[in-house]
Amino acid sequence: MFIIFIKPAYSQCAMCKAVVENGDVSMAEGVNNGITYLMVFPYILIGILFFAIYRYKKQLKN
Repeated sequence: MFIIFIKPAYSQCAMCKAVVENGDVSMAEGVNNGITYLMVFPYILIGILFFAIYRYKKQLKN
């Protein structure tokens, strides 16, 4: 799948870069905040899932 979708993914990054370079500082900060927002929440959800599995397995041992 990565081989098929590598070109559209790469071009999308170039488009985002062009928008940020031509825009103002507040728009660049907004893009950075959006990237951070999209990056953080999957890690939080996976952490919650692993914590729930850990607690479940710990209860089974007792």
